[in-house]
Amino acid sequence: MNVVIREISDDINEIEDVKEFLYGQIMIEYGIGPTPKFHYDIDGMKEYYISPDCNCMFVAWDGDKIVATAGIRAYDKDYDLFKGVYSKDDTASIWRLMVDGNYRRHGIARRLVNVMEDFAKNAGYSKIYLHTHRYLDAALPFWKSLGYKITIEEDDYDETTHMVKELI
Repeated sequence: MNVVIREISDDINEIEDVKEFLYGQIMIEYGIGPTPKFHYDIDGMKEYYISPDCNCMFVAWDGDKIVATAGIRAYDKDYDLFKGVYSKDDTASIWRLMVDGNYRRHGIARRLVNVMEDFAKNAGYSKIYLHTHRYLDAALPFWKSLGYKITIEEDDYDETTHMVKELI
């Protein structure tokens, strides 16, 4: 396995391939198809990850096959829980970390997070925010192992856990 990680290019075919991969993974993990309320950034890949210099989508390739993705962008949510805590100026947020089931447990997600953290530091962010879900068995142990700290665990239908990591 010779997996290479690189930034997505501004190529319509590559963008469509990444969208197809992401929607396939979302169907497998969450059992839902494309839902604009939740997946607006996938449909707007260029607007959210390609055009802004402070944002990026990374893609892991095994030859010509996409095996994982991870997006990082300026914090742009308006959760009441975090009013005044995070801003687009100092906080990056991680999105769409998805690894093909056949490629899990090979360190690809960890490599992607390392690449995103380096990107965030170079872009001038001082911390990274993310949210995950407690029903994803490996998620919390994975993020904790990388130094992410739980800030809030919600009792919502989605079992949302919010996390942050200060960048050094």
